[in-house]
Amino acid sequence: MSTGEELLREHGLRVTKPRLAVLEVLTEGGHLEVDDIARQARDRLDSVSTQAVYDVLGALSRAGLARRIEPAGSPARFEARAGDNHHHIVCRGCGAIADVDCAVGERPCLSPGGGHGFEVDEAEVTFWGLCPDCQARRRADEAG
Repeated sequence: MSTGEELLREHGLRVTKPRLAVLEVLTEGGHLEVDDIARQARDRLDSVSTQAVYDVLGALSRAGLARRIEPAGSPARFEARAGDNHHHIVCRGCGAIADVDCAVGERPCLSPGGGHGFEVDEAEVTFWGLCPDCQARRRADEAG
């Protein structure tokens, strides 16, 4: 497994403390909002501006080390799982997000009916529903 420094160098990025801290936060998993990433990065660095975190996330996303997702009605979130064309499922109740592997197993997973001349290399799908906890709350509300 590559270290953060090796990953940054392999993707043509300069190694900096903010980049290492943000990459470390992302690799711990989840679909994190920028404020959460900044807070966790500050725990590691003592001080880093929110703008610096945005800049790092932009660089990591462009390099393929992070992925930005924006479920409707939600702020942008970032994750380390990038480049594998996976999708997401979002709970309408609490906003929890989970990964869903590609529906057909290969990129771009779906093909548009009219591609307008584009060479499609990725499809982003968001499934919506209720997570198990919200389903249980709904059943309790209906019963009570």
